[in-house]
Amino acid sequence: MSAPDLAERVADLLTVDHEEFRTRVERETEWLQEAVRDGVFDNPQGIVGLEYEFYGVDEETDALQRVPRRLLEYIGFEKELGLHNAEMQTTPQPLSTYGLAAQEAEVQARLDAALRESNSSGIRLVSDGLWTVPPVGESASSYLTGSVDDDGITIATNMSGAERYHAMANVDFGADLSLSAPHVDLEADTVMPESLITSIQPHYQVSHAPDLPSYFQYAIRIAGLLLALGVNSPFFPPELYNDDVSTETIMNDGWLENRILVFESILNPPEQPKVCFPEDLETVEEAIERIAIDRTVVPMLFENGDRFDDQFAHFRHKHGTYWRWVRPVFDGPTRSHANARIEFRPLPGQPTVRDAICLQATYAGLLESLTKREHPVTRLDWQKAEANFYSAARNGLQGDFHWLTADGVETTDTDRIYDELFDYARDGLSLRGLDKREIDRYVTPLRQRFERRLSPARWKHERVREALDDGAPFVEAVWEMQTEYINRQKTTLIEGLFVDWF
Repeated sequence: MSAPDLAERVADLLTVDHEEFRTRVERETEWLQEAVRDGVFDNPQGIVGLEYEFYGVDEETDALQRVPRRLLEYIGFEKELGLHNAEMQTTPQPLSTYGLAAQEAEVQARLDAALRESNSSGIRLVSDGLWTVPPVGESASSYLTGSVDDDGITIATNMSGAERYHAMANVDFGADLSLSAPHVDLEADTVMPESLITSIQPHYQVSHAPDLPSYFQYAIRIAGLLLALGVNSPFFPPELYNDDVSTETIMNDGWLENRILVFESILNPPEQPKVCFPEDLETVEEAIERIAIDRTVVPMLFENGDRFDDQFAHFRHKHGTYWRWVRPVFDGPTRSHANARIEFRPLPGQPTVRDAICLQATYAGLLESLTKREHPVTRLDWQKAEANFYSAARNGLQGDFHWLTADGVETTDTDRIYDELFDYARDGLSLRGLDKREIDRYVTPLRQRFERRLSPARWKHERVREALDDGAPFVEAVWEMQTEYINRQKTTLIEGLFVDWF
């Protein structure tokens, strides 16, 4: 699509009647709340799904690479924010031995086929949390901030052609679109800097929709603990760091999960954050209402369609910019597939597919067990759950955490906390019919990360530190680490594990 065509579509989008959009959302919200009460969104069992994002790099140089749109369509991946991004979504499956195996096999099969095709084009898809090497001949800042003005419409030059992404730069929803992290500041006039980050997003579908708030309370109390196991974005492209800061200061002050800072600093209106740690829910109606009243970024009006979820299309559009780190989802292409689920958004892309599935299975196992066993951790103060989350983002497994044990005793003993976390994850998977060998396959790799206090981000940090100690400049140290990460992933991405790298 040419820039003028895109600019015209963005301009048309900006003329949408806000009041009409608001009226439709209110009508659909009432309908949706009634449908949930009537059992339309209930299901006989827990279901799991996964969104998995990648970025492209040049096969020879490991530099960031734009992925041709025709290639994405051919390999069955979806467009994401940046031209370098690619995303797949798995088919929802029951939380069971065969359902989890099907999730893993689907990702492996589709990714293997995608890699074969992209490699023939000189492109490799990377599973990671944040890219650090810009395209050949370009700087990271120019790639992220490049834009053109087309008759008053700002168009990002390296962003996918979805007009809703570009429209965000042409409306005032309160965010200044600037990246801010320790010793990193980048001013932009579009949301394109958010394309630095890539993630995995496990979904857990509850069987009885009115029970969603109970599962949600547990999800936000395990968020920090699971994030600490998965952190994988400790470094920015080196040129983005401020010139007057020493390498040692960067190493000491940087967060292990900079994805959190990227998303929050770029897209948050300061007076009413949209990207944030969510508050507890009391009822499913409240979950729906929160989405409905959240600040609209770019309203759109939709014609009536034949799908079931077309009946609440405007509500679903609101949900698209309901950017909480854990969020409820109400969806379904048909009435029989209508579902209420919890989308878990803190986790970055992982070194291997199996690592991603391990986190998905552990997340689902925890929600199964904690809820059914009525674990008392829901009584842990919300503020402490929030503190756990940001401590994990900053320090990973070396963070400070609070937990309420099964006996109702509050503890900050990390070993005790994770012992209980893994025990309940195992119990939840057992409740869904998995045997010990199958449970070990999903939980043990994460326990090994914990026992060694070695997350993917810590591994990266150690590689950079070793290079610096050997006399390498900071830029070379980061890029050498990135090359080693990609090289190790070439032989382990489909079937291996991060613990194989130890």
